[in-house]
Amino acid sequence: MAAAVLAAARLLRGAGAGGSRPRFGPPAYRQFSSGGAYPSIPLSSPLPGVPKPVFAAVDGQEKFETKVTRLDNGLQVASQNKFGQFCTVGILVNSGSRYEAKYLSGIAHFLEKLAFSSTARFDSKDEILLTLEKHGGICDCQTSRDTTMYAVSADSKGLDTVVGLLAEVTLHPRLTDEEIEMTRMAVQFELEDLNMRPDPEPLLTEMIHEAAYRGNTVGLHRFCPIENIPKINQEVLHSYLRNYYTPDRMVLAGVGVEHEHLVECAEKYLLGAQPAWGSAGAVDIDRSVAQYTGGIVKLERDMSNVSLGPTPIPELTHIMVGLESCSFLEEDFIPFAVLNMMMGGGGSFSAGGPGKGMFSRLYLNVLNRHHWMYNATSYHHSYEDTGLLCIHASADPRQVREMVEIITKEFILMGGTVDTVELERAKTQLMSMLMMNLESRPVIFEDVGRQVLATQSRKLPQELCMLIRNVKPDDIQRVASKMLRGKPAVAALGDLTNLPTYEHIQVALSSRDGRLPRTYRLFR
Repeated sequence: MAAAVLAAARLLRGAGAGGSRPRFGPPAYRQFSSGGAYPSIPLSSPLPGVPKPVFAAVDGQEKFETKVTRLDNGLQVASQNKFGQFCTVGILVNSGSRYEAKYLSGIAHFLEKLAFSSTARFDSKDEILLTLEKHGGICDCQTSRDTTMYAVSADSKGLDTVVGLLAEVTLHPRLTDEEIEMTRMAVQFELEDLNMRPDPEPLLTEMIHEAAYRGNTVGLHRFCPIENIPKINQEVLHSYLRNYYTPDRMVLAGVGVEHEHLVECAEKYLLGAQPAWGSAGAVDIDRSVAQYTGGIVKLERDMSNVSLGPTPIPELTHIMVGLESCSFLEEDFIPFAVLNMMMGGGGSFSAGGPGKGMFSRLYLNVLNRHHWMYNATSYHHSYEDTGLLCIHASADPRQVREMVEIITKEFILMGGTVDTVELERAKTQLMSMLMMNLESRPVIFEDVGRQVLATQSRKLPQELCMLIRNVKPDDIQRVASKMLRGKPAVAALGDLTNLPTYEHIQVALSSRDGRLPRTYRLFR
């Protein structure tokens, strides 16, 4: 027993007379961080001989400004430095469905699906993806009504490869018959899916633009009409690309890269490049300014079997009412953005919690008071020459008239008194959403690219936050009153038996209380 106690004591000491160091223990001569080297210096004082630390200053300002360079051919290169191993780089083109007035509708939709297919250097999409994979990269292409965006996220060390690949995809696509045929099938499937999905918001957005800008610019079809699918071929695509895929309509944007390196890559791959459709200059650019017309687009449809299953979605009628706001280049854009946040809204079910907009007007005045409404949401679409503020609402087909009147009343109340508390809450929520979204590198990339494409410069987040803070109740009343003087745009989907006439909706939005004119029926 005594021998066991002696062995344990030696093990705890780590070494002893005739003993050995324990197998996993620290060496006996090791010095620990006990402060023995400077026994008389308190922790609150700097250590002698140690360089004075330089701490980062936290002042809320973004230290990395956006740099912009214009190449000799007119292409702009914009970058925003950001710490990290990965970067997001892409080419944004000033093209989209709004420029298809003289072409078959659906070209931009086709180009989105054809992106990152075979090029002069790459024989297939698989080869492009394998090249990106070597740098841990992913790619994506998105088109909107006024912008087409090709983007890649990859390791910053592969910047040269990435820019070369983007130049190939943008300027040298093969557009083979096989690829176009596959794209026809993809577009056909997407259109079928669009008409079958329970969420009608994409379809309603398409319809409200068609109603608001009848037959012009942003009112043209964003999705390819089904009758145009077999008509779009390589010749049609090349005639469009020749006019709109020119260097002066492009921005090469990058986040997480050195600006000088990005400019070097742009000069190497995008300066003097011969596109696949020839070097002839653009001859037929559509410079039309959006003409707001107002109007109504209706789509009568049986929505009773949209979602089958053990808990099917009830049959609903969907209405969207909109009014012209302003372009994102105007000063009133910020007050309209705050007004949209103040209206807020959403679905009839929400778990609540911070940032859910439970104190927005469409929740407090509509969803909380009218249990039969399934949705009431505000949207704001803004372009370089116009804008559209609209409210989407859903309810049982038998209550469509009442639902429309509730929405027209909310529009009228926009021009009334604005409570200081609700305004401050909306401003805080808008700034919060802005800053949180700009935490993401791809979002910063899109923000840089779109702003430089539209204005040749970029407003930094703190500048936008300052503009938001300066919005006053009078600004909200002013922009709302101006908006209410215009004609409404209306989109309606579902059983429209009880839908008020367009004229009645227009009268309600011109009245003082937003009420629809009474209708009298001889027989009920």
